[in-house]
Amino acid sequence: MLHVTANIQIPQSELVESFVRASGPGGQNVNKVASSVELRFDVAQSSALPEPLRARLLARRDRRLTADGVLVIQASRFRDQVRNREDARERLADIVRAALHVPKKRVATKPTRASKERRIASKKKRAQHKQGRGKGWSLE
Repeated sequence: MLHVTANIQIPQSELVESFVRASGPGGQNVNKVASSVELRFDVAQSSALPEPLRARLLARRDRRLTADGVLVIQASRFRDQVRNREDARERLADIVRAALHVPKKRVATKPTRASKERRIASKKKRAQHKQGRGKGWSLE
């Protein structure tokens, strides 16, 4: 059971872990020990997540999310499998916690009349400045 918050727990049956040999440092062990962890969590089919949270997770533009709605997390930061498993699970919990935050709905606004007038005035001033260039100057 992965505890995300007090209300949300992901059961072990919904998490699929596979272990592969990690690249990087490890000495003679690197070719023998499968210490890198690939954690898969099917967001689209999960019964542990409330519907609005699932929709926010699926709507994210995340390269770790497959077209089928499976979140794939690869952890190979550490040299031992146990720490990589904990790291992958913690990163999954962080992603779900981040999706708990409901973004504020943007309210469309219009520029004020005064701000429009200031913008036009500054454009006219800049245009006059540019118009004054190159006229009346000659080096004869």
